[in-house]
Amino acid sequence: MSSQPTPQYDIITIGRTCADLYADQVGCRMEDARSFSKYVGGCPTNIAIGGSRLGLKTALLSRVGDDQIGRFVRETLEAEGVETCGLKTDPKRLTAMAFLGLEDDKNFPLLFVRNDCADAALSEEDIDPDFIRSAAAIVVTGTHFSKPHLEAASFKAMEIARASGRKIIFDIDYRPNLWGLLGAGDGDVRFVADPEVTARVQRILPGCDLVVGTDEEVHIAGGSTDTREALLNIRQVTDAMIVLKTGPKGCLVFPADIPEDLEQGISSQGFPVEVFNVLGAGDGFLAGFLRGYVRDLPLEECCRIANACGAFAVSRHGCAPAYPTWEELQFFLKRGVINPRLREDAELEHVHWASTRRGTWDNICAFAIDHRSQLEDMAAQCGADPERIMQFKDLAVDAMLEARRPDIQLGTLLDSTYGRQALFRVEKEGLWIGRPVEKPGSRPLKFEGAASLGAEVASWPSDHVIKCLVFYNPDDPEELRRTQLDQLHRLASAARKTSHEYLIEIISTPEGSNHPSATAEAMQQIYAEGIRPDWWKLADQTESGWAAVGDAIEQNDKWCRGVLLLGLDAPAESLAASISRAAASPHVRGFAVGRTIFASTAKAWLSGDIGDIEARAEMKRAFSDLIDIWITARKLN
Repeated sequence: MSSQPTPQYDIITIGRTCADLYADQVGCRMEDARSFSKYVGGCPTNIAIGGSRLGLKTALLSRVGDDQIGRFVRETLEAEGVETCGLKTDPKRLTAMAFLGLEDDKNFPLLFVRNDCADAALSEEDIDPDFIRSAAAIVVTGTHFSKPHLEAASFKAMEIARASGRKIIFDIDYRPNLWGLLGAGDGDVRFVADPEVTARVQRILPGCDLVVGTDEEVHIAGGSTDTREALLNIRQVTDAMIVLKTGPKGCLVFPADIPEDLEQGISSQGFPVEVFNVLGAGDGFLAGFLRGYVRDLPLEECCRIANACGAFAVSRHGCAPAYPTWEELQFFLKRGVINPRLREDAELEHVHWASTRRGTWDNICAFAIDHRSQLEDMAAQCGADPERIMQFKDLAVDAMLEARRPDIQLGTLLDSTYGRQALFRVEKEGLWIGRPVEKPGSRPLKFEGAASLGAEVASWPSDHVIKCLVFYNPDDPEELRRTQLDQLHRLASAARKTSHEYLIEIISTPEGSNHPSATAEAMQQIYAEGIRPDWWKLADQTESGWAAVGDAIEQNDKWCRGVLLLGLDAPAESLAASISRAAASPHVRGFAVGRTIFASTAKAWLSGDIGDIEARAEMKRAFSDLIDIWITARKLN
């Protein structure tokens, strides 16, 4: 065999991909679920994402439809770092879906919607030999041997991989109803004995290096409901290493002979966690095992990583979203299980959230036009109809977009009171978007909208950052501080429940301390409550003040996104100096300035002294000047 090029990917997974629609209501029949959360799913897709989160270079070979769900799958994979050049778009078929429920701690209804779906049309023509050879290992899955054309495609991939000296991993992935043995509504039934399926699976086994399955999957592959007998039957047709997934106990690995006592197989201790959701746990387990396997780690360590990944999966909502990042896994393995309900372990969940947030944000130049009361006051002074505020915000958005530069990330703060239509526009522009929830001027802090903050923000797009301004002094009376902090707890809880990032803006009041570290002290008091915002929005600081802010972040939340500088209606000249100071701090990611840019223009426009064209031009010029100052301060040009 001729030498092969160095693999570009650690693994390519082949087969099912879909959208998983998970019931949000726990403890009821799927028929009674009122809402569903949308994730990506499908055994190979889950493995690819799980592997990528653990630092493997992964790719998926499958098909999606030319539809919104297909684009969601593709965009999610790309955001997770999974290569999608092997993910074809089928112009004739829709992307598959699956509905999943959490009826209790033992019953997890599963409904596949896969009639003539895109991934089930995968064919031999989709198997590019160069692409298969670009991976150190490929993962084939049982469902994609259930139809003749799928079987042909999977065998072709295996033949190419074997001829190229690549590893072949077979996840038995047995779903009886996807083999046509049960009705469409029986997706949660894990085992039906069938000699024909066993015979077909056994034709796969000789070409594999690693075979992975649960008891039920080993039973179908080995043609026996006695696990040891099934393993012996598998061993008769393949020399592959066999991994038996054993649920809460973890797994048993059999590199060669099957021992009399199966417990003599290679293993590692499992993790004592509460089972919340078993769906997708095996895929997370295999992603963990492969993290060690492709790196040639000892099998005991492969098992340890796999068992930990399986523990994460069974303790959280969803499949792929539940899987850990490598950073999170190391934190967990070092610290151990503190709360068997991992989803309720605050420290672990923070690491999970922070290490799976999407996007990288830096050099944010944000036009803050979320002002409500200030613009209402201006309109009243000018005798203008408050409805004109909405038109003005549209003009501000025009000016902001016209000022876009390739070397900065554009952002905005916008409200839904007067900026609803503007929000629709900027959502399509890929901007950093913050939306306020505080009642303007409230002290102690109060929230606008529904009594339940979580209900208020649940309908927001997931990329909108919840922005909350709090007038807070570290030396405020205890009762006032307690009230404010309780409100910030509500904010933090709502953000995590709805999977939104959130920003806390701190503005001191005249009666508060004004020493250089006052802002950092306020931040420290908030951090001491276990409140860890993704973002801070802070006023100008002295050099020592910015250093104290940085220390507070480093000591309490190294995963914090960073700080945006606020303007406080400062004159443009003094704001330029503030931006230059802030840009020197490694924790400051940009600025979010409003009235310095629009105040004089708004007054003139609301009074009728200038028209739309002049207003847009003035705001574009003022915003562009601040962008120039940031670019110079950060040495971006």
